[in-house]
Amino acid sequence: MQFADFWYIVALSEQLQPNKVLSCTVLGEWLAIFRGEDGQAVALRDRCLHRNSRLSSGKICNGALQCPYHGWVYDGVGNVIAVPAEGDDFKPSPQRRAKCYATKEQDGYVYVRLADTPSVDLEPFSMPHYGQTGWETVRVINRFANNVTNCAENFIDIPHTAFVHPGVFRTSRQQKLEMTVERCHGSVLVEYRNENNNLGWYSRFLNLQGAEIKHSDRFYMPNITSVEYNMAHNRHLFITSQSIPETDNSTLVYTDVTYNYGIWNKLARPFVRWTAQHIIHQDVEILGIQGEAIAKYGTQFYNTPADTIHIFVESIRAAISRGEDPRLLPNQSVKITFWV
Repeated sequence: MQFADFWYIVALSEQLQPNKVLSCTVLGEWLAIFRGEDGQAVALRDRCLHRNSRLSSGKICNGALQCPYHGWVYDGVGNVIAVPAEGDDFKPSPQRRAKCYATKEQDGYVYVRLADTPSVDLEPFSMPHYGQTGWETVRVINRFANNVTNCAENFIDIPHTAFVHPGVFRTSRQQKLEMTVERCHGSVLVEYRNENNNLGWYSRFLNLQGAEIKHSDRFYMPNITSVEYNMAHNRHLFITSQSIPETDNSTLVYTDVTYNYGIWNKLARPFVRWTAQHIIHQDVEILGIQGEAIAKYGTQFYNTPADTIHIFVESIRAAISRGEDPRLLPNQSVKITFWV
């Protein structure tokens, strides 16, 4: 198994308009994304075969992509179908074909897979309750100066919230919490206990009765985190992030905040968006600081029991780095007490 076997978001479906070319980077590979003649998403290596110009700076001509330098034209599978300098002498050649990657569209996202012949047959991750009746989704995009592993760990880490997001998300109270952390079949599941009211600004709205919150965090290989809060009837929330590896130190994160607040769904949208983006901006800053320190001193961490979730995530991503299938790692389950 390799990281290239998986599907990665490269755009929102709504961003990929006809006659528009998008540029993106996944696992260090430059891509030019556009819609072909049939309206389907196309992903080509962002390099013209002729003189190595960037195809993403070109334009769409009848569903084909024209290089901005000498006008070579590529169809939806990368074939060169026109060379202006050759005029009527042009003849198609199988040697003149740009690298083309598989694409899919799902839940309003455009996905690309870099592997030509993946070792496993996987589908893009299904975003929880996206587009379902009674649910609203707020979608935000942010770039982090850090790697996928550290981003994913941050998104499912409780202890940092009291210090990076004080008052907004949590406040340090030295409240005793319990969690069960399980690694199983390439995923990590965390179930929390004893949470009730330490949720920041919207605690009264989210959990008016102060009941124990059903809170779980999940990591799905190789780059997806999903946080679920179920507090009461019509107080149900998912925060799901897909961390896209651009380079070793740049991660583009697509985050869906999907919630069911009943009659408050529409009214809550601006508040949900503002709060989500405010919290994420704080995480962007702290992960940038961590990234700088890692670049200088490396990744030797001193773990506490509350970091077991991170150790499991790292073990899964390390297995993929070695070319192994993390679903074959032994199942583990650990019960932990920590304080926030």
